[in-house]
Amino acid sequence: MKKHYKNIIIGFGKGGKTLASWLASQGEEVAVIEKSKKMYGGTCINVACIPTKSLIVNAEKGMNFGKARKTKDKLVGALREKNYDKLANAANATVIDGVASFVSANELKVVRKGEEKTVSADRIFINTGTKARLPKIEGVDGPRVYTSTNLMNVAERPKRLVIVGGGFIGLEFADMFLKFGSREVVILDGGDRLLPKEDADVRESVLKVLEDKGLEVILGAKVEAFVDKKKRVEVTYSQGGKEKSLKADAVLMATGREAVTKKLNLEAAGIETDEKGFIVVDNQLRTTADNIWAIGDVNGGPQFTYISLDDFRIIKNQLDKSYYNSLKRRKNFATTLFTTPPYARVGMNESEAKEAGLDFDVFSLPAANIPKAAILQQKEGLLKAIVEKESGKILGCMLHCAEAHELINIVQLAMNAGVRYEVLRDQIYTHPTMAESLNDLFGA
Repeated sequence: MKKHYKNIIIGFGKGGKTLASWLASQGEEVAVIEKSKKMYGGTCINVACIPTKSLIVNAEKGMNFGKARKTKDKLVGALREKNYDKLANAANATVIDGVASFVSANELKVVRKGEEKTVSADRIFINTGTKARLPKIEGVDGPRVYTSTNLMNVAERPKRLVIVGGGFIGLEFADMFLKFGSREVVILDGGDRLLPKEDADVRESVLKVLEDKGLEVILGAKVEAFVDKKKRVEVTYSQGGKEKSLKADAVLMATGREAVTKKLNLEAAGIETDEKGFIVVDNQLRTTADNIWAIGDVNGGPQFTYISLDDFRIIKNQLDKSYYNSLKRRKNFATTLFTTPPYARVGMNESEAKEAGLDFDVFSLPAANIPKAAILQQKEGLLKAIVEKESGKILGCMLHCAEAHELINIVQLAMNAGVRYEVLRDQIYTHPTMAESLNDLFGA
């Protein structure tokens, strides 16, 4: 017998689970379909933000990898259980275990352990997220080649680690394992520079700290194959027309992520995807099928948990007819590279402001000038801000310093409120804090 719900959400990620809780609180029946009991709560809690940051924090404290992994597992398990209980025990909400696929635009087949059932809904929200993307390289499925998901769970810290890809994930894992004591960490990247979208001075600041810790970066490298050799893996690559190789205990593939849509049978519902496989949505996150939305990473937007949460706001406000109901209303949001010290950014950098032909001032401050940075023994780094001359508004800010991931939120708030930079310059901050660096940065 087919079960009908007012709402169905496919996937237990941040935006979807928050939407489910809100719908249930409004007295609307909602079902959340999740294919894996290990993914209650979504990617962030189980395989991304929470476990990686737990490892990073405990590496900074000097905890060994084995103990840090157990601490991470305990934390993730508790959060997963909490997220499941919150929905499973809520009035009007149901959690369905199984793999969902579309039969039509309002009907789904759910398969679990060989058994099938059919469910339908007035509204369907796709929240299936992304997974690590593995390029077609010989040996990429070998026993010592990992993604960011399973490298966190290895029994022993690799002494020698090769990372393919120098984006945020690659750099964070490089920094983490250097802090855990890996003797050799090498990044192989096909580009001519890492962090290519950043200003040269900021990029050099970030990479210098990592290289001082022992990171080796090899640019212009095209990986050709991974060959398993007893307790090691040999990585062969070409650079400048020459064939080269490295040996490592483990390889991390940090080569981007792809949408999890393969088993959804989107065609049956008339849902289109783009050339990269992400679900096509309009400014209200609606797909090409009526009454179906895509929320979070699967819709091809910025792949951050807080953006998934903002997707929830946009959809929720459509349903209750509130103002903030479109991507057009989304303002500036920050990003953070969680190395030590972290690098956080919001808005334009100097290069982009020049390309836009804007008239602006550049404010900068060495992190070594901040008393709290000295207290934290993280004097490395650079703070930089771009301010439009005529309006005094902050166009962008780049912070490579201790607690940058917290400090950037103050700047973001000021930018989105449209206040002049002097408001941050003249604010009274507690001492000693990293926040008081804004007095000096904007007074530079």
